[in-house]
Amino acid sequence: MNFPLISTYVVAIILLLSTPGPVIALITGTAARHGSRKAFVTAVGANIASLFLIALATLILAGVVSLPPRFLSLLGIVGSLYIGYNAVTGLLSCFQRNKKTAKTPTHKGGFVKGFLTGISNPKDILFFVSFFPQFIPITQQFSTSIMTLSCLWIIFDYTVMSAYILTVKRWVSGQYEQHITFITSLFLLTISIGGIVYNLHELTGHHFQQ
Repeated sequence: MNFPLISTYVVAIILLLSTPGPVIALITGTAARHGSRKAFVTAVGANIASLFLIALATLILAGVVSLPPRFLSLLGIVGSLYIGYNAVTGLLSCFQRNKKTAKTPTHKGGFVKGFLTGISNPKDILFFVSFFPQFIPITQQFSTSIMTLSCLWIIFDYTVMSAYILTVKRWVSGQYEQHITFITSLFLLTISIGGIVYNLHELTGHHFQQ
């Protein structure tokens, strides 16, 4: 067991998970508006999505699946568009609530929404496809390394998301729910635009290289 490499992996995923992203924005908005129970269900969906990305990375490393760079860029664009859709929906809901015309709250969350947001998260896609493979040598057996890395990810992923949820419910007053919704939606929109610009640049770059 390569403990220095494991330690580096743990530090890397804690930093990655602690950095606000689409999933964190979704669960904090859900926690503020619908409570911790709904937020935890959303977190479970996002966590399952991470396992799917780990499985994809494993298949790529095992040589079972080969994905061209263009496909990854297209996948990133689709994911960014989905995140942008959620962001615009949230912002419109905030404006409608200000006019007292909205009938449905935003950031409803839930298992499916958590899964879709997690599976389309550009940050996680890049991590598992590009960065994750560097930690495979933590053991001498491929399967053991994958299981160890996966278990560590699940533990720290759910721990960090739980910390965000509990922080919002414990320290954020209910009167700030709409402010949180607005901020998280705006943050999601920024991530969406950045993801689209980045992946379009990568896509056109690969096109010119060919």
